Amino acid sequence: MSTTPKSLYRDEGIVLRTQKLGEADRIVTVLTRRHGKVRAVAKGVRRTKSKFGARLEPFSHVDLQLYTGRTLDIVSQAESIRSYGSVIAADYPAYTAGTAVLETADRLTAEEKEPSLRLFLLVVGALRALAEQTHPAGLVLDAFLLRAMSVAGWEPALGDCARCGVTGPHRHFSVPAGGTVCPGCRPTGSAMPNPVTIEHLEALLSGDWDTAEASENPQRREGSGLVAALLQWHLERGLRSLPLVDRSDVAPRREAGLLSEA
Repeated sequence: MSTTPKSLYRDEGIVLRTQKLGEADRIVTVLTRRHGKVRAVAKGVRRTKSKFGARLEPFSHVDLQLYTGRTLDIVSQAESIRSYGSVIAADYPAYTAGTAVLETADRLTAEEKEPSLRLFLLVVGALRALAEQTHPAGLVLDAFLLRAMSVAGWEPALGDCARCGVTGPHRHFSVPAGGTVCPGCRPTGSAMPNPVTIEHLEALLSGDWDTAEASENPQRREGSGLVAALLQWHLERGLRSLPLVDRSDVAPRREAGLLSEA
């Protein structure tokens, strides 16, 4: 009886989620640098004597060796690059924001093994910012969501009209249209957010943290609502983790550091 040769490969990735398989195994979903989203079986990791079970937890940045299987790949080695889990879990706003980051990355990579380097770098940058508390957790999350939508081809229009492209700024905002809209394109039911809120979202999208952190709580809350509505519209259903995000961490932090794509 012939067997199909298995192909070994190595990659680094962020563990997005895990699920139990049988009595001792676990399926891990990993967003990798070069292979996109990969679902793989980690054999025996739920046993107390497992060599790398603790390394394959959500929020972990790992270096993996895998070989291809018939349906799921198999993890043969796992080395920790950096584990963000314990630090993020110690701060509830950071934990709830981080959970939303991981779920968003999972949902935006519906097709497995389709490389998405920019999204991978955004996830790493967001988790690092949450762990190091360089910015308020809610702002880190909203910046990540805006940039992740941009990577997916859904960057919101925050200046020119989302429909006709006429130069803004414009007073109305339509989620189905994809952002701000001019009077001629404004659909019924469009919102009229505070212009400062739109400036706040532009700052988050571009990485202007001085402007973003100078924003007031009403603009942050209104901006978060617009970002969540846009993401839900594009995904066609909401994220389970997003309503649970704790946005009580509103005190600006002026330490150096950026949520970057590198």
